[in-house]
Amino acid sequence: MTQYSDDTPPQATAFWKKPIVLASAILAVGLGVGGFMTGDGLVRAKMADRTVTVRGLAERDVVADLAVWTLSYSSTAGNLAAAQASVDRDTQQLREFFADMGFPEDALQAVSVNASSYTPDDGITRFTVNQRMSLRTEDIERAQQAVRRESDLVRRGVLLQSSNMSFTFTGLNEIKPEMVAEATQDARAAAEQFALDSGADVGSIRRATQGYFSITARDGDADGWGAADSPFKKVRVVTTVDFMLD
Repeated sequence: MTQYSDDTPPQATAFWKKPIVLASAILAVGLGVGGFMTGDGLVRAKMADRTVTVRGLAERDVVADLAVWTLSYSSTAGNLAAAQASVDRDTQQLREFFADMGFPEDALQAVSVNASSYTPDDGITRFTVNQRMSLRTEDIERAQQAVRRESDLVRRGVLLQSSNMSFTFTGLNEIKPEMVAEATQDARAAAEQFALDSGADVGSIRRATQGYFSITARDGDADGWGAADSPFKKVRVVTTVDFMLD
């Protein structure tokens, strides 16, 4: 091993010290660059987190544009022909009822018909014929008038097993774009209030999710006619929007 005495030349001592100084300098630079990059990353992450998530609501009252009234009735007799004849008579009464109400003949259509038989303890076989008819119309006001006069069918001798009137709004696609825009504006208004309270400004949309559209009765499940649906509907959509904050 080489040893140096106190009288070692200064140049030799400096020579051995240089690698240590150089390594320290490299380490310091590395730490500085690394610290800058880490700090910059944290700033970027913090900037990326400067968002607010809000929900926007849009509602619209509409009137149904399609009415479907489904009626079921049946007849039981000692033979199939008699049961079918009774059902045919009821069907004719239905057609006359709707004709008197001003509906075209093709508005009333047969949905289904079936027959069955059974033999009770008395040993006499009985036959039952079940019939379902459906009125389909876009004349909502006339449909409302018809369902109000359902008792007239009883006076005509038609005993209904079930009666179901449903009103449907089919124009959803026409109002979707406007409602989505309204919901987005409502969401931005909520975001602006949040930003005002936190001393920030609302920027662009980072992400948006359109909720599903719901169509319900405007005033509840029914409109006061018992089982009858209401033609007055409420369309509703909720959107979720992430806004950037500046």
